[in-house]
Amino acid sequence: MDNSQAQALGPRDRRTDALGDLQVLPDETLCALLEYLSPRDLARLACVSSVMYILCNEEPLWMSLCFKRLNGPLQYKGSWKKTARHLEQPLNEYEEPCRKPLHFDGFSSMFLYRRLYRSHTTLNGFSFDNGTVERKKDLTLEEFYHQYDGKKPLLLTGLTDTWPARHTWMLDQLLLNYGDTAFRISQRSSQKILMKFKDYVSYMKLQHDEDPLYIFDDKFGEVAPGLLKDYNVPHLFQEDFFDVLERDQRPPFRWLIIGPERSGASWHVDPALTSAWNTLLCGRKRWAFYPPGRVPLGATVHVNEEDGDVNVETPSSLQWWLDFYPLLADEDKPVECTQLPGETIFVPSGWWHCVLNLETTIAVTQNFVNSKNFEFACLDMAPGYRHKGVCRAGLLALEQGSFEDADDSFNYPDLARKDKRARIQKPGDGPNHEKTTNGASRRYNMWKQGFSYDINFLSMFLDKEKDHYIHPWSAGNCMGQREMRDWLSKLWVGKPGLRELIWKGACLALNADKWLECLAEICAFHNLPSPTDDERLPVGTGSNPVYLMENTVIKIFVEGGLEASIYGLGTELEFYNLLCKVNSPLKNHIPDVLASGILYLENGSYKVVSWDGKGVPDVIAESNLSPENCKVDEYPFGVWSKKQLEYRKAAISIHESIGLAGCTSIWPYIIIKRCKGKIFAQLRDSLSWEDTLSLASFLGEQLRNVHLLPLPPFNHSIFSDIELKLQLPFTNGFMEAVPINSKISAEWEIFIRTLMRKKKDVSSRLSKWGNPIPNTLIEKVDEYIPDDFAKLLNVFEGENGLNKVCKPCSWIHSDIMDDNIHMESRLVSLFLSENAKDDDSMNGCDEGGKGKSWCPSHILDFSDLSLGDPIFDLIPIYLDIFRGDQRLLKQFLESYKLPFIKMPQHESEEGGEKVGRLSYLAMCYCILHDENILGAIFDIWNELRTAKSWEEVELAVWGELNNYKGFP
Repeated sequence: MDNSQAQALGPRDRRTDALGDLQVLPDETLCALLEYLSPRDLARLACVSSVMYILCNEEPLWMSLCFKRLNGPLQYKGSWKKTARHLEQPLNEYEEPCRKPLHFDGFSSMFLYRRLYRSHTTLNGFSFDNGTVERKKDLTLEEFYHQYDGKKPLLLTGLTDTWPARHTWMLDQLLLNYGDTAFRISQRSSQKILMKFKDYVSYMKLQHDEDPLYIFDDKFGEVAPGLLKDYNVPHLFQEDFFDVLERDQRPPFRWLIIGPERSGASWHVDPALTSAWNTLLCGRKRWAFYPPGRVPLGATVHVNEEDGDVNVETPSSLQWWLDFYPLLADEDKPVECTQLPGETIFVPSGWWHCVLNLETTIAVTQNFVNSKNFEFACLDMAPGYRHKGVCRAGLLALEQGSFEDADDSFNYPDLARKDKRARIQKPGDGPNHEKTTNGASRRYNMWKQGFSYDINFLSMFLDKEKDHYIHPWSAGNCMGQREMRDWLSKLWVGKPGLRELIWKGACLALNADKWLECLAEICAFHNLPSPTDDERLPVGTGSNPVYLMENTVIKIFVEGGLEASIYGLGTELEFYNLLCKVNSPLKNHIPDVLASGILYLENGSYKVVSWDGKGVPDVIAESNLSPENCKVDEYPFGVWSKKQLEYRKAAISIHESIGLAGCTSIWPYIIIKRCKGKIFAQLRDSLSWEDTLSLASFLGEQLRNVHLLPLPPFNHSIFSDIELKLQLPFTNGFMEAVPINSKISAEWEIFIRTLMRKKKDVSSRLSKWGNPIPNTLIEKVDEYIPDDFAKLLNVFEGENGLNKVCKPCSWIHSDIMDDNIHMESRLVSLFLSENAKDDDSMNGCDEGGKGKSWCPSHILDFSDLSLGDPIFDLIPIYLDIFRGDQRLLKQFLESYKLPFIKMPQHESEEGGEKVGRLSYLAMCYCILHDENILGAIFDIWNELRTAKSWEEVELAVWGELNNYKGFP
């Protein structure tokens, strides 16, 4: 064949020769694999062949690399490759000379072509002026409530006519006023990206991304408070149940949204099944809606069966309108409209929606919970997963075979969790497509005829065995478990006229009806008054149901399951007995224990038995939890047995159960005398500085009393049991690598071994917690923590060759936080008569506080008692109560007056310099803590999120400890 014939046939396909064995992989997979390489490796790979050059220079690839390496506000440099190379900060001599990119014939890729097309298409003809969303003006609140709220989307006009934002929220005006303000950027990455507004405007003008970045900032009111003055919540949406929370307590609820043409939000249902309003100030947006349970074509709902977390896999909004929308028959198309400047759109609870910006747009939106969707929000935060799938995917989430195990690591990488996904429809499977199968048609009919977005219908799919207090909490929930309980408590007090509705929500979210029944049984057994209407909802943010009665407080132990609960109560009762035995002054600052016992369910009926912590009740003995060789007058579930439990738990992953942790029919409980006054959490912002200093001194005195208490006799049988278990291999066949220090006292030996077990998976645990813990520090955590924790305790050789530790092992409270400190008020006005009655109500019911001075009176909740290093108790006090204020820490230490034993330098030993610092010891305890202490640290000290080393964090947070010498 001569050259002319070859040219007539066109250029030869480069793909086979250029990719070699990799040619079997589709271009989409190759592009996904390349994202795992570094910029330098990509530069090398681009030199391998022409096709690799093309793939390695794709802009979406370099965008992904930018996000992974970004540390600070983003500055776009005209292309993502240039931006990524700028982040690498190459030396000038290695800068690539300016030259045009290479072009090759003989290679075509439909995948790359479609991405290129989406990057350069224009949307001038994409408006949908004859939309199916109803437009209304001058709608009354009553009309909105009865005709639209919770029922269907609505476009509203005339709500923003008086807003200053109608004139000030233009691009040029915002650039003038907020050019140097950094806003949060939305993109398909878990990392939070910030851009100064002037840099973002520059990006919008230069970019040609297929899914452009857009500002989606829920903190805009904090970084640019002037923007909040430019608009107000329309009168139709002012009922919001989250308004009982302080601004820093409520979940994200308002967003500033700015985006260029082709940007937008892909298909989703708003978090917690909230409703939303969205007002457009500039540009045009195209909206599409599907009713609850009707999953859009091309979307896949992922529901985690362990904690109920919901994720949606969906194409970008532009990709959906280009590739999926044309496949829909007319009767299957979504409800649609084009939103114009000045218009407000209402999105009802549970409705799927997708938004595409047809040109540069500026908008503001807020989500809210009102009387129409409150029960849905509570249902969405209830434990379990099946009901969450039904709320979003309808009955398709239940059909046999509709859930499939996730096996695509590129789309859903968290394979350690049991993920199920409801595969709905694919292109060509629509219910009215001519190729529709009988199965697809039947599924559609199930949705159309059987699914009901009704709270009574949806609550049928709740897993009644999943308990709010012990079941894993969904990471996708809009607030944490403690925050949700606090929210319901404040609603109960703040909105008494809505208690019937609030009670229904509380029953859905935290089994309030079950716990009320348990409470009634306990009250009847101890001849206490039945709970009143004010008392029937659990209070506080703790991990167990707690009820405030007229003169008593009743706590039902459920956290961690039966085993953890029985050890929690047993240790607390042992501690109270010790206080009285040694006549510690601490007993005057702990509420009196009135009764304790065990409630259990037998043959469908509740039964109650008293228990003072000594001996083993029959109901517990039958549960196979009894320690061996237990004497009647001992505390079998006391602190030494609890230390054994802590040791076992330290080696068990979060996916494994411990003993009877899942038992839901036996509950220990305790009844204590109710204190007058308020908890510190309610008073924090109103206390004077003098009262706060007084609190710090009080805590120092009482922690001194705790740490001076004698330990109970050591139980050698428990320690022998631990030693026996140490000889057992792990399930993976490897023996446990824990240093043996047999000459160290037994209590410290257990302490050290527990820490070593916690160190084994510290990196994975911190990675699971994620933001705000910096990834750079997570990668360095193993080298920062010592290999042998005995070094931290300054072990030295004493008499008879026995090793000693330069500090006593102490009782530690472990949980002295702002809701476990009680304060009483004293009138400060000199004009009140001596006979004036202090009108304090009980435990926070008093709404007053002005003109009063407050003094600390009691420390509460000793169920987390343990034995160990006294420094452990500094962690919650300093971070939660003092919030990192070093002045309060100094005041505490001056009152504490016990040495923590600053250890001598071990210059000859590796790491000797740092193990001699008290700050290093405290930082190690923070890293290995069971709770996400590091999250609190990086929230208090925001500047440490860019720290380069753990030493930098350690000294910034705990450096003051190194100046503390203790007192003789």
